[in-house]
Amino acid sequence: MKFSLEITSKTDLSVLPGLQDVYVTMLPGTDYKEVAKKADDLIKSGYNPIPHFPARSIKDLNELKDYVKMCKDSGVKQALVIGGGREPIGEYHCSLQLLETGLFQDMKIGIAGHPEGSPDISDSELDKAMKEKTPLADYIVTQWLLDPSTIADFISKQTLPVHVGITGPLKISSLLKFASIVGAKNSINFLKSNTSKALDLLKPKDPNELINSLKSVTEHFHIYTFGGLKETNKWLIENNYAFRYDGGTKKSWSEYLENSKINK
Repeated sequence: MKFSLEITSKTDLSVLPGLQDVYVTMLPGTDYKEVAKKADDLIKSGYNPIPHFPARSIKDLNELKDYVKMCKDSGVKQALVIGGGREPIGEYHCSLQLLETGLFQDMKIGIAGHPEGSPDISDSELDKAMKEKTPLADYIVTQWLLDPSTIADFISKQTLPVHVGITGPLKISSLLKFASIVGAKNSINFLKSNTSKALDLLKPKDPNELINSLKSVTEHFHIYTFGGLKETNKWLIENNYAFRYDGGTKKSWSEYLENSKINK
């Protein structure tokens, strides 16, 4: 199985777990130059950064060109091109517009998938957008989900590899809150139907339950930490999904691979 992690431009890289692929979000209001700089820092630390390119947060073609150039000049080889959850600040309103510029042709491209729909767009519009974007992409990263049947059904309908969005270990009460924010109705129902007592709401939910139910249909899992990076890091190491730094000394991912069974 392969895991990736999502961080912000403010995340301290010294606390990152030993995973190769690290996505850098561009939250509303974030300067794209900060994201490009974080991607550069990740490369220098031996990671494979995947910066977000949210269409609605990019003003115009000149800004997009500059953002792409900064990333490529640093050695970035991969990007996640998405719509972005906000009103457009410029001329772009969807990820397809960015993809059609041709600026990403020599990069590995991920696009967003919404198996449970989105509060920002109708299901029919989502289906139409996915059909239009798929020929221009290499893989799909989904919103985070908890209902395995919904995810498996979505994967069965795609022609691209699907990286399933999951959370790190979080209390069920927190999962319900975040599910409500993103409009993950099936996940909310799944959580409620599998939570028998009020006390259960305070217990961390082990992501392995979902991973084990889906590993026959995908080997890729993308982790949304929701600020719980410390607990996520601990969980990854305990389950041998990420390496532990020897003697507290930070190694780059490339250094780790050179001396690891993973590379042999």
